[in-house]
Amino acid sequence: MTAPSRRDLLKAGLSTALGAALPTSFVSTARGFAPARQKLPVAAVVTVYHKNSHADVIVGKILEGFQQDGGPGPDLRLVSLYIDQVSPRDLGQALAAKHGVRLAKSIDEAITLGTDRVQVAGVLSVGEHGNYPFTPDTKQHQYPRRRFFDEIVATFRRCEESVPVFNDKHLSYRWEDALFMVETAKKMKFPFIAGSSVPVAWREPPLQLPRDCEIEAALTIGYGGLESYGFHALEAHQSMIERRRGGETGVASVQAVSEDEIRKAEAAGLWSSELFAAALKQLPGSPQDSDKWTSKNNSAVYLLQHRDGLKSAIVMANGLARYQAFAVKLKGRAEPLATWLKLQDGAPYGHFAYLVHAIDETIHTGRAVYPIERTLLTTGILDRVMHSLADGGKRLETPELAVTYQPTDWPYANHPQSTLTLPNG
Repeated sequence: MTAPSRRDLLKAGLSTALGAALPTSFVSTARGFAPARQKLPVAAVVTVYHKNSHADVIVGKILEGFQQDGGPGPDLRLVSLYIDQVSPRDLGQALAAKHGVRLAKSIDEAITLGTDRVQVAGVLSVGEHGNYPFTPDTKQHQYPRRRFFDEIVATFRRCEESVPVFNDKHLSYRWEDALFMVETAKKMKFPFIAGSSVPVAWREPPLQLPRDCEIEAALTIGYGGLESYGFHALEAHQSMIERRRGGETGVASVQAVSEDEIRKAEAAGLWSSELFAAALKQLPGSPQDSDKWTSKNNSAVYLLQHRDGLKSAIVMANGLARYQAFAVKLKGRAEPLATWLKLQDGAPYGHFAYLVHAIDETIHTGRAVYPIERTLLTTGILDRVMHSLADGGKRLETPELAVTYQPTDWPYANHPQSTLTLPNG
Protein backbone atom coordinates (compact mmCIF):
# COMPACT_ATOMS: atom_id res chain seq x y z
CA MET A 1 0.00 0.00 0.00
CA THR A 2 1.38 3.36 -0.99
CA ALA A 3 0.66 6.30 1.30
CA PRO A 4 1.23 10.02 0.72
CA SER A 5 4.20 11.63 2.39
CA ARG A 6 3.89 13.21 5.83
CA ARG A 7 4.39 16.64 4.22
CA ASP A 8 1.45 16.01 1.86
CA LEU A 9 -0.72 14.86 4.75
CA LEU A 10 -0.03 17.94 6.79
CA LYS A 11 -0.57 20.23 3.84
CA ALA A 12 -3.93 18.58 3.14
CA GLY A 13 -5.04 18.44 6.75
CA LEU A 14 -3.97 21.80 8.12
CA SER A 15 -5.12 23.90 5.19
CA THR A 16 -8.79 23.12 5.87
CA ALA A 17 -11.27 24.69 8.25
CA LEU A 18 -11.95 23.25 11.69
CA GLY A 19 -14.79 20.79 12.07
CA ALA A 20 -15.90 17.44 10.72
CA ALA A 21 -19.04 16.00 9.23
CA LEU A 22 -21.38 13.94 11.35
CA PRO A 23 -24.57 12.40 10.01
CA THR A 24 -27.60 14.61 10.45
CA SER A 25 -29.26 11.93 12.58
CA PHE A 26 -26.36 12.38 14.94
CA VAL A 27 -26.23 16.13 15.33
CA SER A 28 -28.63 18.96 14.82
CA THR A 29 -28.02 20.79 11.57
CA ALA A 30 -28.29 23.98 13.61
CA ARG A 31 -25.13 22.89 15.41
CA GLY A 32 -23.65 21.11 12.40
CA PHE A 33 -19.96 20.56 11.91
CA ALA A 34 -17.95 22.07 9.08
CA PRO A 35 -17.97 20.39 5.67
CA ALA A 36 -16.15 17.10 5.25
CA ARG A 37 -12.42 17.19 4.59
CA GLN A 38 -9.92 14.90 2.96
CA LYS A 39 -9.74 11.64 4.88
CA LEU A 40 -6.31 11.33 6.46
CA PRO A 41 -4.68 7.92 6.98
CA VAL A 42 -4.29 6.61 10.53
CA ALA A 43 -2.89 3.54 12.26
CA ALA A 44 -4.59 1.72 15.13
CA VAL A 45 -2.75 -0.22 17.81
CA VAL A 46 -5.14 -2.30 19.92
CA THR A 47 -5.01 -4.97 22.59
CA VAL A 48 -7.92 -7.03 21.21
CA TYR A 49 -10.64 -6.45 18.62
CA HIS A 50 -13.95 -8.18 19.31
CA LYS A 51 -17.57 -7.04 19.19
CA ASN A 52 -18.26 -4.08 21.50
CA SER A 53 -14.63 -3.88 22.62
CA HIS A 54 -13.15 -0.38 22.76
CA ALA A 55 -11.33 -1.18 19.52
CA ASP A 56 -14.70 -1.95 17.94
CA VAL A 57 -16.55 1.15 19.17
CA ILE A 58 -13.65 3.50 18.34
CA VAL A 59 -11.78 2.07 15.37
CA GLY A 60 -15.00 0.58 14.01
CA LYS A 61 -16.39 4.08 13.58
CA ILE A 62 -13.48 4.95 11.30
CA LEU A 63 -13.98 1.78 9.28
CA GLU A 64 -17.79 1.73 9.03
CA GLY A 65 -19.12 5.13 10.03
CA PHE A 66 -20.30 6.70 13.26
CA GLN A 67 -23.26 4.35 13.48
CA GLN A 68 -21.14 1.44 12.18
CA ASP A 69 -23.66 0.75 9.44
CA GLY A 70 -21.69 1.98 6.44
CA GLY A 71 -22.91 5.57 6.78
CA PRO A 72 -20.93 8.79 7.27
CA GLY A 73 -17.95 8.76 9.60
CA PRO A 74 -14.95 10.85 10.56
CA ASP A 75 -12.50 12.37 8.11
CA LEU A 76 -10.05 9.57 8.77
CA ARG A 77 -9.27 6.30 7.03
CA LEU A 78 -7.65 3.33 8.69
CA VAL A 79 -4.68 2.05 6.67
CA SER A 80 -3.07 -0.28 9.21
CA LEU A 81 -4.00 -2.26 12.30
CA TYR A 82 -1.86 -3.97 14.92
CA ILE A 83 -3.68 -6.42 17.24
CA ASP A 84 -1.72 -7.48 20.31
CA GLN A 85 -3.89 -10.49 21.22
CA VAL A 86 -6.03 -12.25 18.61
CA SER A 87 -8.91 -13.88 20.48
CA PRO A 88 -11.35 -16.52 19.21
CA ARG A 89 -13.94 -13.71 19.00
CA ASP A 90 -11.68 -11.51 16.87
CA LEU A 91 -13.35 -9.18 14.39
CA GLY A 92 -10.30 -7.16 13.47
CA GLN A 93 -8.81 -9.52 10.92
CA ALA A 94 -12.04 -9.89 8.96
CA LEU A 95 -12.71 -6.14 9.03
CA ALA A 96 -9.16 -5.44 7.88
CA ALA A 97 -9.64 -7.78 4.92
CA LYS A 98 -13.03 -6.23 4.12
CA HIS A 99 -11.67 -2.68 4.08
CA GLY A 100 -8.22 -3.31 2.62
CA VAL A 101 -6.42 -2.46 5.86
CA ARG A 102 -2.90 -3.70 6.37
CA LEU A 103 -2.61 -6.13 9.32
CA ALA A 104 0.74 -5.20 10.83
CA LYS A 105 2.98 -7.63 12.68
CA SER A 106 4.44 -4.84 14.81
CA ILE A 107 3.60 -1.33 15.95
CA ASP A 108 6.50 0.01 13.89
CA GLU A 109 5.07 -1.62 10.76
CA ALA A 110 1.62 -0.18 11.50
CA ILE A 111 3.07 3.34 11.55
CA THR A 112 5.58 3.04 8.72
CA LEU A 113 3.88 0.44 6.49
CA GLY A 114 7.24 -1.28 6.37
CA THR A 115 9.22 1.78 5.27
CA ASP A 116 11.62 4.20 6.94
CA ARG A 117 9.01 6.99 7.11
CA VAL A 118 5.94 7.70 9.17
CA GLN A 119 3.18 6.97 6.67
CA VAL A 120 0.14 8.00 8.72
CA ALA A 121 -1.27 11.27 10.00
CA GLY A 122 -2.11 9.92 13.44
CA VAL A 123 -1.95 6.88 15.72
CA LEU A 124 -4.75 5.49 17.88
CA SER A 125 -3.63 3.41 20.86
CA VAL A 126 -6.52 1.42 22.33
CA GLY A 127 -5.22 -0.60 25.28
CA GLU A 128 -8.48 -1.88 26.78
CA HIS A 129 -9.77 -5.47 27.12
CA GLY A 130 -7.68 -8.60 26.70
CA ASN A 131 -5.86 -11.12 28.85
CA TYR A 132 -3.44 -9.02 30.89
CA PRO A 133 -2.39 -9.42 34.54
CA PHE A 134 -3.39 -7.42 37.61
CA THR A 135 -1.07 -5.95 40.20
CA PRO A 136 -1.04 -8.35 43.17
CA ASP A 137 -1.73 -5.79 45.91
CA THR A 138 -3.93 -3.06 44.41
CA LYS A 139 -5.65 -5.19 41.73
CA GLN A 140 -4.97 -2.69 38.96
CA HIS A 141 -5.25 -4.01 35.42
CA GLN A 142 -1.86 -3.90 33.75
CA TYR A 143 -2.92 -3.01 30.24
CA PRO A 144 0.11 -2.36 27.98
CA ARG A 145 -0.58 1.31 27.32
CA ARG A 146 2.93 2.39 28.32
CA ARG A 147 4.43 -0.37 26.15
CA PHE A 148 2.32 0.72 23.19
CA PHE A 149 3.38 4.32 23.77
CA ASP A 150 7.06 3.39 24.02
CA GLU A 151 6.94 1.49 20.74
CA ILE A 152 5.10 4.33 19.00
CA VAL A 153 7.71 6.79 20.25
CA ALA A 154 10.55 4.49 19.24
CA THR A 155 9.22 4.54 15.68
CA PHE A 156 8.91 8.33 15.74
CA ARG A 157 12.52 8.60 16.85
CA ARG A 158 13.75 6.13 14.27
CA CYS A 159 11.97 8.03 11.50
CA GLU A 160 12.77 11.46 13.00
CA GLU A 161 9.15 12.59 12.64
CA SER A 162 6.00 12.31 14.71
CA VAL A 163 2.22 12.67 14.43
CA PRO A 164 -0.68 13.11 16.89
CA VAL A 165 -1.39 10.20 19.24
CA PHE A 166 -4.60 9.20 21.03
CA ASN A 167 -4.51 6.97 24.12
CA ASP A 168 -7.83 5.42 25.12
CA LYS A 169 -8.88 5.77 28.79
CA HIS A 170 -6.30 6.43 31.53
CA LEU A 171 -2.68 6.63 30.53
CA SER A 172 -1.48 3.77 32.69
CA TYR A 173 -2.26 1.86 35.87
CA ARG A 174 0.85 3.56 37.30
CA TRP A 175 1.30 7.32 37.88
CA GLU A 176 4.99 7.28 37.02
CA ASP A 177 4.24 5.85 33.57
CA ALA A 178 1.57 8.47 32.92
CA LEU A 179 3.90 11.31 33.86
CA PHE A 180 6.63 9.90 31.63
CA MET A 181 4.25 9.61 28.68
CA VAL A 182 3.04 13.20 28.97
CA GLU A 183 6.52 14.61 29.47
CA THR A 184 7.80 12.63 26.47
CA ALA A 185 5.02 13.91 24.21
CA LYS A 186 5.72 17.48 25.28
CA LYS A 187 9.46 17.08 24.76
CA MET A 188 8.94 15.60 21.30
CA LYS A 189 6.21 18.16 20.55
CA PHE A 190 3.53 15.87 19.20
CA PRO A 191 -0.16 16.40 20.06
CA PHE A 192 -1.33 13.88 22.66
CA ILE A 193 -4.90 13.31 23.84
CA ALA A 194 -6.39 10.61 26.03
CA GLY A 195 -9.27 9.80 28.29
CA SER A 196 -12.87 8.68 28.57
CA SER A 197 -15.84 9.12 26.27
CA VAL A 198 -18.02 10.23 29.23
CA PRO A 199 -16.98 13.92 29.21
CA VAL A 200 -18.35 14.20 25.67
CA ALA A 201 -21.52 12.20 26.35
CA TRP A 202 -24.99 13.73 26.38
CA ARG A 203 -25.94 15.68 29.51
CA GLU A 204 -29.53 15.68 30.74
CA PRO A 205 -30.51 18.32 31.61
CA PRO A 206 -27.88 20.28 29.65
CA LEU A 207 -25.19 21.64 31.95
CA GLN A 208 -22.01 23.51 31.19
CA LEU A 209 -20.49 25.38 34.13
CA PRO A 210 -19.51 28.98 33.46
CA ARG A 211 -15.80 29.47 33.04
CA ASP A 212 -14.20 30.89 36.23
CA CYS A 213 -17.21 29.95 38.33
CA GLU A 214 -16.78 29.65 42.10
CA ILE A 215 -17.43 26.06 43.21
CA GLU A 216 -18.17 25.44 46.88
CA ALA A 217 -18.61 21.65 46.60
CA ALA A 218 -18.94 19.04 43.85
CA LEU A 219 -19.89 15.37 43.69
CA THR A 220 -20.11 12.77 40.94
CA ILE A 221 -21.97 9.47 41.16
CA GLY A 222 -20.38 6.52 39.42
CA TYR A 223 -20.90 2.80 39.14
CA GLY A 224 -19.07 -0.35 38.08
CA GLY A 225 -15.52 -1.50 38.68
CA LEU A 226 -13.65 0.75 41.08
CA GLU A 227 -10.73 1.11 38.68
CA SER A 228 -12.24 0.53 35.22
CA TYR A 229 -15.39 2.59 35.76
CA GLY A 230 -14.02 4.72 38.55
CA PHE A 231 -11.88 6.28 35.84
CA HIS A 232 -14.96 7.27 33.83
CA ALA A 233 -16.51 8.93 36.89
CA LEU A 234 -13.26 10.79 37.58
CA GLU A 235 -13.06 12.06 34.00
CA ALA A 236 -16.68 13.23 34.08
CA HIS A 237 -16.02 14.96 37.40
CA GLN A 238 -12.81 16.60 36.26
CA SER A 239 -14.27 17.83 32.96
CA MET A 240 -16.84 19.75 35.01
CA ILE A 241 -14.81 21.16 37.89
CA GLU A 242 -11.79 22.20 35.80
CA ARG A 243 -13.85 25.22 34.70
CA ARG A 244 -13.75 26.75 38.19
CA ARG A 245 -12.02 30.03 38.97
CA GLY A 246 -8.30 29.81 38.32
CA GLY A 247 -8.55 26.55 36.39
CA GLU A 248 -7.13 23.30 37.70
CA THR A 249 -4.39 23.45 40.36
CA GLY A 250 -4.10 19.78 41.26
CA VAL A 251 -4.99 17.49 44.14
CA ALA A 252 -3.34 17.61 47.57
CA SER A 253 -4.70 14.35 49.00
CA VAL A 254 -6.79 11.32 48.06
CA GLN A 255 -8.71 8.92 50.28
CA ALA A 256 -11.00 6.07 49.25
CA VAL A 257 -13.44 4.75 51.87
CA SER A 258 -15.74 1.73 51.65
CA GLU A 259 -18.44 -0.14 53.59
CA ASP A 260 -19.04 1.31 57.09
CA GLU A 261 -16.58 4.12 56.50
CA ILE A 262 -18.81 5.57 53.74
CA ARG A 263 -21.51 6.76 56.13
CA LYS A 264 -18.94 7.84 58.70
CA ALA A 265 -17.34 10.07 56.10
CA GLU A 266 -20.76 11.45 55.17
CA ALA A 267 -21.55 12.23 58.82
CA ALA A 268 -18.19 13.98 59.14
CA GLY A 269 -19.07 16.22 56.19
CA LEU A 270 -16.42 14.72 53.92
CA TRP A 271 -18.97 14.25 51.15
CA SER A 272 -22.26 16.06 50.63
CA SER A 273 -25.61 14.36 51.23
CA GLU A 274 -27.30 17.32 49.55
CA LEU A 275 -25.29 16.95 46.34
CA PHE A 276 -25.70 13.16 46.39
CA ALA A 277 -29.49 13.57 46.56
CA ALA A 278 -29.44 16.19 43.80
CA ALA A 279 -27.41 13.94 41.50
CA LEU A 280 -29.57 10.87 42.25
CA LYS A 281 -32.67 12.84 41.36
CA GLN A 282 -31.36 13.32 37.81
CA LEU A 283 -30.77 9.61 37.19
CA PRO A 284 -33.40 7.59 35.31
CA GLY A 285 -36.02 6.45 37.81
CA SER A 286 -34.65 8.80 40.48
CA PRO A 287 -33.30 5.99 42.70
CA GLN A 288 -33.75 6.48 46.45
CA ASP A 289 -30.79 6.33 48.79
CA SER A 290 -30.55 3.51 51.32
CA ASP A 291 -27.79 1.77 53.23
CA LYS A 292 -27.80 -1.29 50.96
CA TRP A 293 -25.25 0.03 48.47
CA THR A 294 -22.77 1.08 51.16
CA SER A 295 -22.42 -2.50 52.39
CA LYS A 296 -21.30 -3.78 49.01
CA ASN A 297 -17.56 -4.39 48.77
CA ASN A 298 -17.50 -2.92 45.27
CA SER A 299 -18.89 0.45 46.41
CA ALA A 300 -16.65 3.25 47.63
CA VAL A 301 -16.32 7.01 47.93
CA TYR A 302 -13.24 8.81 46.64
CA LEU A 303 -12.53 11.92 48.71
CA LEU A 304 -10.45 14.58 46.95
CA GLN A 305 -8.78 17.56 48.60
CA HIS A 306 -7.81 19.98 45.85
CA ARG A 307 -4.82 22.26 46.20
CA ASP A 308 -6.99 25.38 45.87
CA GLY A 309 -9.11 24.37 48.87
CA LEU A 310 -12.03 22.72 47.07
CA LYS A 311 -13.24 19.42 48.52
CA SER A 312 -15.05 17.08 46.15
CA ALA A 313 -16.10 13.44 45.98
CA ILE A 314 -16.77 10.54 43.65
CA VAL A 315 -19.46 8.18 44.99
CA MET A 316 -19.24 4.74 43.37
CA ALA A 317 -22.75 3.65 44.36
CA ASN A 318 -22.94 0.13 42.99
CA GLY A 319 -26.35 -1.41 43.55
CA LEU A 320 -27.96 2.03 43.47
CA ALA A 321 -26.70 3.77 40.32
CA ARG A 322 -26.25 2.50 36.77
CA TYR A 323 -25.13 5.80 35.24
CA GLN A 324 -22.90 8.74 36.08
CA ALA A 325 -24.42 11.93 37.47
CA PHE A 326 -22.89 15.20 38.66
CA ALA A 327 -24.01 17.84 41.15
CA VAL A 328 -22.35 21.09 42.16
CA LYS A 329 -22.91 23.93 44.61
CA LEU A 330 -21.94 27.27 43.11
CA LYS A 331 -21.32 30.35 45.20
CA GLY A 332 -24.35 32.63 45.20
CA ARG A 333 -26.84 29.91 44.19
CA ALA A 334 -29.18 28.49 46.81
CA GLU A 335 -29.84 25.20 45.02
CA PRO A 336 -27.35 22.74 43.51
CA LEU A 337 -27.02 22.28 39.77
CA ALA A 338 -27.12 18.67 38.59
CA THR A 339 -27.13 16.52 35.47
CA TRP A 340 -26.69 12.92 34.42
CA LEU A 341 -24.33 11.78 31.71
CA LYS A 342 -26.31 9.85 29.16
CA LEU A 343 -24.59 6.95 27.44
CA GLN A 344 -26.05 4.78 24.71
CA ASP A 345 -26.43 1.36 26.32
CA GLY A 346 -26.13 -0.70 23.15
CA ALA A 347 -24.39 -0.71 19.79
CA PRO A 348 -23.13 1.44 18.21
CA TYR A 349 -22.45 3.15 21.59
CA GLY A 350 -22.97 6.56 20.05
CA HIS A 351 -21.18 8.54 22.76
CA PHE A 352 -17.90 7.17 21.42
CA ALA A 353 -18.56 9.04 18.17
CA TYR A 354 -17.79 12.29 19.95
CA LEU A 355 -14.54 10.86 21.24
CA VAL A 356 -13.70 9.88 17.65
CA HIS A 357 -14.57 13.42 16.60
CA ALA A 358 -12.02 14.74 19.14
CA ILE A 359 -9.41 12.40 17.66
CA ASP A 360 -10.35 13.54 14.16
CA GLU A 361 -9.99 17.22 15.11
CA THR A 362 -6.64 16.68 16.80
CA ILE A 363 -5.19 14.86 13.80
CA HIS A 364 -6.50 17.35 11.24
CA THR A 365 -5.46 20.48 13.12
CA GLY A 366 -2.25 19.23 14.73
CA ARG A 367 -3.50 20.57 18.08
CA ALA A 368 -4.88 18.61 21.02
CA VAL A 369 -8.51 19.69 21.36
CA TYR A 370 -8.44 19.32 25.14
CA PRO A 371 -5.53 19.22 27.56
CA ILE A 372 -3.70 15.96 28.21
CA GLU A 373 -3.22 17.23 31.77
CA ARG A 374 -6.85 16.34 32.54
CA THR A 375 -6.17 12.65 31.97
CA LEU A 376 -2.74 12.89 33.58
CA LEU A 377 -4.48 14.11 36.74
CA THR A 378 -7.33 11.58 36.65
CA THR A 379 -4.80 8.80 36.04
CA GLY A 380 -2.82 9.89 39.09
CA ILE A 381 -5.92 10.20 41.26
CA LEU A 382 -7.10 6.74 40.21
CA ASP A 383 -3.72 5.18 40.99
CA ARG A 384 -3.77 6.71 44.47
CA VAL A 385 -7.41 5.68 44.97
CA MET A 386 -6.50 2.06 44.32
CA HIS A 387 -3.59 2.26 46.74
CA SER A 388 -5.81 3.86 49.39
CA LEU A 389 -8.38 1.07 49.02
CA ALA A 390 -5.65 -1.57 49.28
CA ASP A 391 -4.38 0.13 52.43
CA GLY A 392 -7.72 0.08 54.23
CA GLY A 393 -8.88 3.54 53.23
CA LYS A 394 -5.75 5.40 54.26
CA ARG A 395 -5.57 9.09 53.35
CA LEU A 396 -2.65 9.65 50.97
CA GLU A 397 -0.92 13.00 50.56
CA THR A 398 -0.30 13.60 46.86
CA PRO A 399 2.19 16.41 46.27
CA GLU A 400 3.05 14.78 42.95
CA LEU A 401 -0.48 15.58 41.71
CA ALA A 402 0.18 19.32 41.52
CA VAL A 403 -1.08 19.24 37.92
CA THR A 404 -2.13 22.66 36.69
CA TYR A 405 -3.93 23.57 33.48
CA GLN A 406 -6.70 25.67 31.98
CA PRO A 407 -9.81 24.07 30.46
CA THR A 408 -10.36 24.08 26.73
CA ASP A 409 -13.04 26.05 24.98
CA TRP A 410 -13.37 23.46 22.21
CA PRO A 411 -17.17 23.29 21.99
CA TYR A 412 -17.42 19.51 21.98
CA ALA A 413 -15.11 18.91 24.95
CA ASN A 414 -17.38 20.46 27.59
CA HIS A 415 -20.77 20.84 26.03
CA PRO A 416 -24.37 20.20 27.04
CA GLN A 417 -25.28 18.68 23.65
CA SER A 418 -28.84 19.86 24.14
CA THR A 419 -29.63 19.60 20.44
CA LEU A 420 -28.15 16.16 19.85
CA THR A 421 -30.12 12.95 19.49
CA LEU A 422 -29.01 9.39 19.98
CA PRO A 423 -28.47 7.46 16.76
CA ASN A 424 -31.31 5.04 15.98
CA GLY A 425 -33.64 6.58 18.50
